[in-house]
Amino acid sequence: MLLASTQAEVAIWGPLGILALGMAVVLVMIMGLKINAFISLITGAMLVSLLAPGKAEEKIQRVAEAFGSNSGKIAVVIALAAVIGQAMMDSGAADRIVRGFLRLLGQKRSPWALMASGYVLSIPVFFDTVFFLLVPLARSFYRRTGKNYLLCLVAITAGGAITHSLVPPTPGPLTMAATLGIDLGVMILVGALIALPCAVVGLLVGRWLDLRWPVPLRELDGEQPQTVPEDKLPPLWASLLPVVLPVVLIACHTTASTLADAEGQNFWAQVVPVTAILGNPNLALLLATAVAVGLYLYQLRPTAAQFARMTERSLMTGGLIILITAAGASFGAMLKQAQVGQAIQGLFQLEPGAGLGLILLGFGIASLLKVAQGSSTAAMIITSAMLADMVAASPPPFHVVYLATAIGCGSLVGGWMNDSGFWVFAKMGGLTEAETLRSWTVILAVLGIMGLVTTIVLSQLMPLATNYAG
Repeated sequence: MLLASTQAEVAIWGPLGILALGMAVVLVMIMGLKINAFISLITGAMLVSLLAPGKAEEKIQRVAEAFGSNSGKIAVVIALAAVIGQAMMDSGAADRIVRGFLRLLGQKRSPWALMASGYVLSIPVFFDTVFFLLVPLARSFYRRTGKNYLLCLVAITAGGAITHSLVPPTPGPLTMAATLGIDLGVMILVGALIALPCAVVGLLVGRWLDLRWPVPLRELDGEQPQTVPEDKLPPLWASLLPVVLPVVLIACHTTASTLADAEGQNFWAQVVPVTAILGNPNLALLLATAVAVGLYLYQLRPTAAQFARMTERSLMTGGLIILITAAGASFGAMLKQAQVGQAIQGLFQLEPGAGLGLILLGFGIASLLKVAQGSSTAAMIITSAMLADMVAASPPPFHVVYLATAIGCGSLVGGWMNDSGFWVFAKMGGLTEAETLRSWTVILAVLGIMGLVTTIVLSQLMPLATNYAG
């Protein structure tokens, strides 16, 4: 009995020791030595792989293979999303969407318009870029009204941060879907559904923060963006098309394949081969890219050199994100080789098919990783990889997408000074560090906790299919 107990403890604490060492190396390299996240994560992945079970001659090679495998799942989508975002910014499509919301809701409801704009634009455009775009509007609103500046900043964050963490094709949700075997259409639809009440609650809490700790408008260094005349912007329907088109195509395939599986040989079974092509995320994003680039070319009439610079600039940004994301996924894959998932399951004594416990565990681990290293994307990637084995061995009694949304919500909790978004919010908004801690850190925690509650409720009321395809 003593021998069996000792072996069980080794089976738990051995993998957890490897996890602790690997995480320590990554954190020291990123935060202490200021080494690029890609190099830090790949180094951590190789160290974990060397310590994990397996043939010695395969331990380094499997890191590269995991990197390549994960790149194949996400690289095309992330690269195309980067081009879409840049083209929408440069063509004025993003600006048109913001003005459309402002016109729809009215100037008095500008915070709601900013929240809605952040919610929509952070799906194809990276959050930092969305914040850069919308902050001048928050400043303009304060100059007209003399109030609610912090509310406007929080509104942008509430809309943008939540979709950035829950809705592909942003890197974190995209990689979680690939790791956990979640259909991308399901991830988009459920992520957007959970994100909506979170954004609304975030805005309401932002109103309370603005009343309790109002922030004055401070002048920023640097030239402010010029306002583009209304007649120089593209039409609203064309501006929305790069966002709506891939979502509709992917969702159509998800719907068709679900109905075909449920009803057997019917109309939907005949449609699936078509939707499988048009609704493939890579093609859907390529079509959206063609629309966004076409709008850019029509609006700006750039020279060939200007067009090349736009695409190269966006692809360079996307390329760095692909490297970091794939390296994080590779690190997570090596944790899987080290049997960290089984060790966590043994440590927390989760019963087979545990549902709520798995959601809370995913949320908690992602929150701890967020506090420790600052990156929501890295927290999502590593946590989903750590728990993938547990899900494969004992699927929960609801769709695995709810584990992914719980992880995404957890990755928002604990944003402080090691979070790049903290400094974007502070510097672009003209806030002090103390003001940013009272607003940015608080609102991200509110978004995460509200998302967790919504995830738990939906997992019970709308469990969807329970099959695991990872």
